[in-house]
Amino acid sequence: MSFIPTRTAEFPYMGQELVQDRIQTLHREAEAQRLATRVRQVRRARRQAERASLRLRQALARMA
Repeated sequence: MSFIPTRTAEFPYMGQELVQDRIQTLHREAEAQRLATRVRQVRRARRQAERASLRLRQALARMA
């Protein structure tokens, strides 16, 4: 009589669960990276707009 522990039957499921968990973690990390990149882009654009506004005000002041 051979005895197969029930725990071995759980291993494929546990492995699949670990894979799915890792995939979800990678998706969350990727989304966080996209958000961080977008925040940096917005900050850079804001700084560029502020510099352009300053240059415009200076040019208008020279014309007056």
